[in-house]
Amino acid sequence: MRKLIYLIAILFFITGGVFASLTGKTNNKPNIILVMADDLGWGDVGFNGNKIIKTPGLDKLASSGVILDRFYSAAPVCSPTRGSFLTGRHPYRYGIYFANAGFMKEQEITLAEELQKQGYTTGHFGKWHLGAISNSIPDGRRGGSGTKFLSTPWDNGFDVCFSTEQAVPTWNPMENQSIKTPTRYWTGPGVYETENLEGDDSRVIMDRALPFIQNAAKNDKPFFMVIWFHTPHSPVVAGPKYLDMYNEYDENKQHYYGCITAMDEQISRLHNELKKLGIDKNTLITFCSDNGPAGEGGGICQYPGKRQQGSSGGFRGRKGSLYEGGVRVSAFVVWPGHLETNKRTSYPGVTSDYFPTILGILGIGVPQNRPYDGIDLIKALKTNDKKRNGFIGFQSRKQKSLISQQYKLISVDGEKFELYDLIQDKYEKNNIAESHPEKVTEMKQQLEEWIKSCENSDEGHDYY
Repeated sequence: MRKLIYLIAILFFITGGVFASLTGKTNNKPNIILVMADDLGWGDVGFNGNKIIKTPGLDKLASSGVILDRFYSAAPVCSPTRGSFLTGRHPYRYGIYFANAGFMKEQEITLAEELQKQGYTTGHFGKWHLGAISNSIPDGRRGGSGTKFLSTPWDNGFDVCFSTEQAVPTWNPMENQSIKTPTRYWTGPGVYETENLEGDDSRVIMDRALPFIQNAAKNDKPFFMVIWFHTPHSPVVAGPKYLDMYNEYDENKQHYYGCITAMDEQISRLHNELKKLGIDKNTLITFCSDNGPAGEGGGICQYPGKRQQGSSGGFRGRKGSLYEGGVRVSAFVVWPGHLETNKRTSYPGVTSDYFPTILGILGIGVPQNRPYDGIDLIKALKTNDKKRNGFIGFQSRKQKSLISQQYKLISVDGEKFELYDLIQDKYEKNNIAESHPEKVTEMKQQLEEWIKSCENSDEGHDYY
């Protein structure tokens, strides 16, 4: 009997190994890719109805999963939103209040750090913007000797990186950066790239991201990667090929539309590589923007006369504003075999949700020693659930707002409050605060309690 059991065990081991070698897979953990554009408007993509800008790669990928019609960036500007991605927490909990303000604190727990514990290899590619990357070489706005803002990708759980501290031009990224001290593409402590940095910036980034994927696949290693494109943040520049695609439009539009299409080509390149390697069906991909479109029209960050030609899709406000146009962003999630295809959902989500959602997929849950602002979205993505329990809170300088399933309370000056019914009035045209005083009172109290919780976190009490 013992011999029979032993023989069965050997056969199981051999056949299992043969099957794994035939399929090229022994790893069952999903690969995870978080893709983000910079200053892309809700209405700048075909899957949200844009008829001018060519985004076939994004549209095809979006149709392979769930499009999120009501998805929010945690902030109306870049740096704070990026921190929410990695921590599941609102940026006012750890002091990244605005662009180029604060840095990722050592005590914060990042998604990359958690996934490293689960055996993942981790990589960051593109714009970092969560602290200075160099303390020895002047770099960007905050890098260099004596910097108080040092917080690098490798200090926050990333094994591999190809990262800039801040925005760069979307064509020839190391040229004409329009700042006193240019930033670099850093690959490690004191080490930056000097080769293959010409042409489309999205292509420059993808040239480094794909080898990371290939190496992980070769070693049958689950990978977690963040690809944070600079497109279409200023300086907005498109190459000749892409300008020619839009030659019937004025120069500003040519550059803006062209750089988005160039980025879209790299999305297709990424998707095709996953298929070529045979790992597309075991890879979860998310896409969104870090905030609404820049430019004139209601936001703090306005660039009159520049090339910010983005569309908010009709939503009120733009980058820098807590009205919908500043924080409602184009987004989708793709996970073959787990999520439906060609699906749209109006379930409210936010970038802070990625942290608990991904940890939930892996069955490990969030660390319990601090409050989180994100929730696990996977059930809502898999079902037709449209109602989010609880609320999503926002703060940005004097502005503050609270969004429930139906209502939005907002103050742009920190004192006077407006109320909107986002189900009936998603473009925020009809302020109903005076006719719903009880709802204003209820939501103000919730907002004040949440702000106090953020202040408690920001004072460091979560780290004790």
